[in-house]
Formats: sequence, structure tokens, C-alpha cells
Amino acid sequence: MPILIVAIGVLLLLFMIMKLKLNTFISLVITSVIVAVCLGMDLSQIISTIEKGIGGQLGHLALVFGIGAMLGKLVSDAGGGYRIATTLIERFGRKRIQIAVVIASFIIGIALFFEVGLVLLIPIVYAIAKELKMPFLYLGIPMAAALNVTHAFLPPHPGPTAISVAYNANIGQVLLLGILVGIPTTIVAGPLFNKFAMKFFPTAYEKAGNISALGERKVFKLEETPGFGISVLTSLFPVIFMGLSTIYTLIFPADNTLKEIVVFIGNPGTSMLISLLLAIYTMGRSRGISMKEVSESLSKSIAQIAMMLLIIGGGGAFKQVLVDGGVGDYVATLFSNSNMSPLLVAWIIAAILRLCLGSATVAALTTAGLVAPMMVAGTVDPALMVLATGAGSVIACHVNDAGFWMIKEYFGLSMKQTFQTWTLLTTVLSVTGLGCVMLLSLFM
Repeated sequence: MPILIVAIGVLLLLFMIMKLKLNTFISLVITSVIVAVCLGMDLSQIISTIEKGIGGQLGHLALVFGIGAMLGKLVSDAGGGYRIATTLIERFGRKRIQIAVVIASFIIGIALFFEVGLVLLIPIVYAIAKELKMPFLYLGIPMAAALNVTHAFLPPHPGPTAISVAYNANIGQVLLLGILVGIPTTIVAGPLFNKFAMKFFPTAYEKAGNISALGERKVFKLEETPGFGISVLTSLFPVIFMGLSTIYTLIFPADNTLKEIVVFIGNPGTSMLISLLLAIYTMGRSRGISMKEVSESLSKSIAQIAMMLLIIGGGGAFKQVLVDGGVGDYVATLFSNSNMSPLLVAWIIAAILRLCLGSATVAALTTAGLVAPMMVAGTVDPALMVLATGAGSVIACHVNDAGFWMIKEYFGLSMKQTFQTWTLLTTVLSVTGLGCVMLLSLFM
């Protein structure tokens, strides 16, 4: 049975990553080869299938992902993220401090990857919590929730961007719908969950945090950072471009020259490139930073995501093996007579893979390979499939995911407390996200 073969393949992948401590990319490629052989694929075609999967995935993704990392690095190195966070927190005041943290984290989370946003925001949140004599976790929970929501639902983050390609979804539409889903999900998984966690797990809120675990980090003086307005604009420029393009095409469906220009500018690759050029000026040259320093930041950003790109490529290879090996068609057949929504199927499969594999991106990509054939009938919007898959791919973050250990160490929690707070939070986030997607599907 194809499903049994995939299950064994996933277990093998888990064994290589968790027990043998083998590199994730290498583990994915080995698993892809073994699963392809077991599925009865022509031996002469297996490597070309893997190459097709890697090339197809990175061919669509490398430009957006690479430029996105550069953009985030420039904003971070210039102190733009620091300015956004401190300004919003200062404006909102003590009573609405959680709202300020959520908004700041959401904006910064769009521009920066989860780990980078965490490293940038934790010292700021730590200092504010100490000054206001609040539990560190009281502000840390909504911050981490907002960052994880953007990681799950919003391009140009790797997961939603990659599966948008796999499902042939419009990335601009995914972005707009992702924001609609992301806002209520952040509120539920952040401030509302905080109230529950404080009541049932009070000892976790007694922890003071452990920012020494962050190691060496850049310290900013507010007067040396770029202005609040330009920092927000630079961070959100790709969102603005892609969002406006999508809205324009929905309002004016007729083809003409203006629409071609708008669609071209709103293309994720074009939007990211224009935004990067803006960031080079606003976060660099306009502040007297030499092009040599700017170029060094750009080079470092690519070095930091090189392995992530390979892992995403490996996930694409595994997905392609599942597609070419007929597993996707088999899964589609299994559910052909089922009344279960493809959105729910995608969420369930992504959730199971996430629990097994740890990596949200790999879980999402593998799910896309399995459930894409179910979309042939066109009964469900591809953008909603992206969001449902994204929601499933972030459920129950635990010991096989690096994010679990980052939260544990940075927040100074015990293993039990990390499960009680972070693992439960990501589960609430995942279920809430699915609920919002299902609600949206009633109107689309």
C-alpha cells in the first residue's frame, strides 16, 4: 500500500534526523530515493524526479525567499525592527502593552523569519517587562504567537510561499486571506491564551527569562535607528505591492496594459526586488551606511538561509516522489467518496507530519504532494488550501523542532512548562487557524 510505504518513509526520516543526527537535507534525499524504489518507480527516473522536485521548488522560491532574507536582514541590522517595537510600545502604554507587542511582532514577523524575529524582539520585551514589573512570559507569549502566525500563513515566509507554488495559488491572494486569518488567530493564541495559561500554569509566569542564551547581539540607541514610518513602510512594502495588485485584479478583471503592469509589479519576485532596492536606500545609503557594509549584510543573510533553502529543496524532492509515484492520486482516491472537506484533509495530514517531522515547511510541502490531486475538481480555493495546510503544519511544536528549544531557553522554562505554554499555544494557534479558514470557505 502506498500509504504504508510513505509511513515507513516518514519513520525512516525521523530516525535519521532524530537518532542518527543526520543533516535534514541529506535525510530527505535518502528518504526520497528509498520511497521511490519501494513505490516501484523506474530506477532510471528516480534521480531525475528528485532533481525535478528540487529544481521546481527552488526555481519558484529561491528569488522570493532569498530577497526576503536580504530585506529582513537590512531592516534588522539598521535597527528598523527595534524602532517599530519600541515606538509602538511607547505609544500604547502600560494598559495596552500586550496589544503593542502583538502589533509590533506581527509587522516585524512579516519581514523577518521566526527565529530572527525572536532574537530581535526578546531583549526588547524583556526590558519592558522588567521596567513595568510584569511577568516576562506575559509579553513573551503574544510576541511568539504573532511571529508564529506570520510564519504559518504569510508569504514571503518559506512554508506558505512554497505550498502556494505547489497548489498553484495566487500568492497575493494567500497574503490577503492570510492576514484575515492571522489577525483573529493571533488574538486567540496570544492575549486570550495568555489569560488561560496564567490561571492554569502560574509557575511558568514566575520565570524571569534567560536572554543570556541569545549570546552576542547588536545594541541600538533609538536616536541612531531609522524613523518609525520608514521602518514600517520598508518592512511592509512587499505586502503593499502584492496586496494592491491582487485587489486590482479582483476589481478590474478585464485584460489591458495597465493590468499587465500592475500584475507585473505585484508579482512576488518583482515586489520583493523593488522592496529590497528601497531597503538598500532607506536602511542603508540614506543613513550614511556604505554600500560595502550593505553588501556584507546581504551576503550574511544568504549564508544564514543556505541550509534552509536546501531543506526546502529536499522537501520538494520528497513531494515530487509522492506525486510521480502515484501516492497523491491514491490519497485522492481514498477520499473521493468521502464528505470530508479537502481543507480538513490537508490540515490533518499536515498536522500528523508536523508531529512526526518537526519542520513545518517539510510537513507542508509533503502534504501538498499528497493532497494536490484532490483539488482537480476545483471545488476548493487553492489559497484556502495553502492556509489550511499552513495551519496544520505548525501544530503542537515539541522536542523535534528547533523553535521548541529556542522558546525553552530564551524564556527560561522547564521542559514541562514549555509543553504547557508553547506546545499548547501552537496547538491552539493551529486549530484556531483552521477554524478561521473553514469560516472563510463559506464565503468563497
